[in-house]
Amino acid sequence: MRHRIETEIVHGVHVSDPHTGAHSMPIYQTSTFVFENSEQGARRFKGEEGGYIYTRLGNPNTDALAKKVAVLEGFEAGLTMGSGMASLANVILVAARAGDHIVVDDTVYGGTDYLVEDDIRRLGIEVTRLDASDAEAVADATKPNTTLVLIETPANPTLKVIDIAAIAEITHRENALLCVDNTFMTPYCQRPKDFGADIVCHSATKYIAGHGDVVAGVLVGEKAFVTRAYDAATHYGWTLAPINAWLALRGLKTLALRMQRSCANALAIAQWLEMHQAIERVHYPFLKSHPQYELARRQQRSGGGIIAFEMKKGYDAGKALMDNVRLCTLAVSLGDCDTLIQHPASMTHAGMSRNALLEAHITPGLVRLSVGIEHVDDIIEDLDQAIRKY
Repeated sequence: MRHRIETEIVHGVHVSDPHTGAHSMPIYQTSTFVFENSEQGARRFKGEEGGYIYTRLGNPNTDALAKKVAVLEGFEAGLTMGSGMASLANVILVAARAGDHIVVDDTVYGGTDYLVEDDIRRLGIEVTRLDASDAEAVADATKPNTTLVLIETPANPTLKVIDIAAIAEITHRENALLCVDNTFMTPYCQRPKDFGADIVCHSATKYIAGHGDVVAGVLVGEKAFVTRAYDAATHYGWTLAPINAWLALRGLKTLALRMQRSCANALAIAQWLEMHQAIERVHYPFLKSHPQYELARRQQRSGGGIIAFEMKKGYDAGKALMDNVRLCTLAVSLGDCDTLIQHPASMTHAGMSRNALLEAHITPGLVRLSVGIEHVDDIIEDLDQAIRKY
């Protein structure tokens, strides 16, 4: 990056309108692009000339978003897709084929879990699930046909932290790729490439866009991999709408400010929850009680904006909390300006069996809080009144 990340978030890959001089990039809401003549059309289809053909194959808005996230993550290329799940599916399908083996952490977003367990296995790709915070377990699981290791850190929803550098070293010994889902941290708080990751994915729906009005996905990596991912994305039609790319770019400009406020709020709330008599345990990487606190301090700028905590009275207490908050919004997703709260066992991970939940370390009373940018005292007061009602 040419500047500090706060400046790159605002100015990096800025595109003004070359025709009118408009400072804000226009929305190129078009399905197709006009050629000057048939020869130009032929050159573009043959790849002999740059330029746009059809929005499924490329669009100025989606390209600008991909390039900006790539710059912020420190990679040379990026690709946008219609959702975070599309970006993860793309990574797996490009990195592995029937007969190959992948390793996936046992604690991941519910949609990722369903994708891996219900679809990827049916394609003849061997999948090993394990606790990737145990680097030795990852080393024992990898083998000559391992092509990909996929982790989230911090993990969703338990906030388990995984040593990216250690897993990268193990992965590269087998000539495999390491993909890190960096949705929770964003490049402002953590850059997995600095620790050896080969690919980084984002559900740009969350902090990248930041306002709860977009569904989008981004993957970034080295050019050779992204070129293969582009081919898959265009074949499957995982296209991001230009308006969504434009909204994500607009939201991205305030990422540093939003993350600073969200992370400061989250730390204060985590410290308060840790003292509350109704709370069994608080999971937040920058609490000294977190088992990977020292690791989190090494690889993260901050603890992030997500907190997980366990209600002493379990499942029913978790559900009751959902029904009694007034300021916090009962909703899935995260990374919004608003504080969002959810109960994984009865919501996002409700489709998982009891054993699967326990294997993923999701207890019946676990609550996930995506801390917004409101005044921290108002969030605390709302949580306190709701907790006291059960």
